[in-house]
Amino acid sequence: MKLLNFKKLKLPRLRLIRTDPFGNVILLKRALIGMLAVVTYSRFNIVNKLKIEGTEYLMDLPDKNVMFISNHQTYYADVMALYHIFCSVKWRFRDTVRYPIYFLLPRANSYYVAAEETMKDSGLIPKIFSYTGAVTVRRSWRAKGQEIQRGADRKAPEKIQKALEYGWVVNFPQGTTKPYAPVRRGVAHLIKEYNPIVVPVVINGFRRAFDKKGLKFKKKGTTLSVRFKPPIRFDDSYTLDQIQEEIARLIEQEPERAKIFSTTEPSIQAES
Repeated sequence: MKLLNFKKLKLPRLRLIRTDPFGNVILLKRALIGMLAVVTYSRFNIVNKLKIEGTEYLMDLPDKNVMFISNHQTYYADVMALYHIFCSVKWRFRDTVRYPIYFLLPRANSYYVAAEETMKDSGLIPKIFSYTGAVTVRRSWRAKGQEIQRGADRKAPEKIQKALEYGWVVNFPQGTTKPYAPVRRGVAHLIKEYNPIVVPVVINGFRRAFDKKGLKFKKKGTTLSVRFKPPIRFDDSYTLDQIQEEIARLIEQEPERAKIFSTTEPSIQAES
């Protein structure tokens, strides 16, 4: 009878601490998302009113390889509103973030693409927001508020691919909060190469309600709107130019719209 040699016996490794592809501890990430949801809940349900449409398109999406493309109005408030909605949808609530039970177990496999310089600002808030799912990229066309020209961030596609392989990714394809800015070609390359399910999103009212960072109030009692459109997939027949044009149309940021709104009332322009 042979005795077992426990030194040579291979036991399965237990992962006591789960992390995401970027090394963030899932338990801590979930706790921080829940904390931010609690802190910002009143911004979307009491101080202002968040009007949501189209979450029925989110209910049966796969857990990964989904890219949300949206126009952009503030650094943080846009993302936080989408996180509220994603967490609420996880609990099967439609078109509402009024039931704060979703704070208890928020969705953790959500990410958003953000400018590296924004997330490296000093202070606790950028660090917390970064930990909750920021995929930081170095912009090649703008830095510290100035127009520049430098080489593209070659690590960015790999980081975004990692996030897509693990969950949902929010991408602001214009790369700026300036309305009607052109869609960046790099986003078209990502869609062409990784072929994610693309969910167009149109947001409104955030620029009117909050400052540029989305942390301070500018006007209370504002209606904030988030509208999801049907998911699509770009097949191989689309060229990069066509993908750019289609994205601009889907998020309602075509240059032609700027000309239309330039003839309307200033208050309407501010909401666009």
